[in-house]
Amino acid sequence: MGAVPGDPSLSDAALIAASLDGDTRAFGHLYDRHAPAVTRYAWALVSTPTEAQEVVQDTFLTAWKKLATVRLVEVSVLPWLLVVCRHHALNARRSRARRSAEELPDHLHDREPTEHERAREQLHWVLDEIGRLGERDRRVCELCLIDGLTYKEAARVLGMSETAVGKRLERARVRLRRVVTESDS
Repeated sequence: MGAVPGDPSLSDAALIAASLDGDTRAFGHLYDRHAPAVTRYAWALVSTPTEAQEVVQDTFLTAWKKLATVRLVEVSVLPWLLVVCRHHALNARRSRARRSAEELPDHLHDREPTEHERAREQLHWVLDEIGRLGERDRRVCELCLIDGLTYKEAARVLGMSETAVGKRLERARVRLRRVVTESDS
């Protein structure tokens, strides 16, 4: 591969190519580069730290198995990883819901959800709604709202102006407010 796989100047595409060529360190560096963002996203999607760790592991295992078909968005594999993470998190939630329903005594099946459970469910709803946005708007929301990047940092990552990032984020917020308002009526 010539350069050291941990070199931050190496692109995700170069690390994937090196991994496919048998460089075992390259995938580890890809993991190190994107695991923090995938982990934060997983924490927002599932209920426990253990579930989040499992979702992250499953996400990178899927990436390893499908390395030859991984789709880069612009120059990053992160959007692909976040989609895979979301799918694994949804599967984990469905699995947990099935187990919980089976384990509850009959008189608890009809109980009202706690405030924490309702708040968590609302967060899932918002994340699902963000997932329905167009690719660029979704990416702006993920970077600014989930990863905590500033408009300036997100603009640099996406190759757009700070103003464009702000406008896309505001448009997404308007859409989310509209959907919330319509669902409340």
